[in-house]
Amino acid sequence: MENVVLIIHLILALSLIGIVLMQRSEGGGLGMGSGGGGVGGVMSGRAAATALGKITWGLAAAFICTSIALTVIAASNSADSSVLDRLGGTAPAATEEQTDAPAGSDLLPPSSSDAPLVPSAN
Repeated sequence: MENVVLIIHLILALSLIGIVLMQRSEGGGLGMGSGGGGVGGVMSGRAAATALGKITWGLAAAFICTSIALTVIAASNSADSSVLDRLGGTAPAATEEQTDAPAGSDLLPPSSSDAPLVPSAN
């Protein structure tokens, strides 16, 4: 199922790129879209822009839907196990020394009670 959605997602992405590149530049920066009547005068420039705009919006909505679907599929696949389980490694077993220490104590700076006792040289 994931592969089917991924292939549809890639086709939508390529189609969206193609449709956006076919649209006329609004600012006229490239100067290519200044032609007039289209093919044989059947479609005006404004009608073509509207049709391409609708296709762009449709492809963009479908692209977002497939993105969400892929995210849901990936989340459901990873909910069963952790990354370490999928790699085949096991987490190191906790020793007695680690279990006696309070949680988060390794993140704190050493206190004066943690300092080694050094005999004074009198």
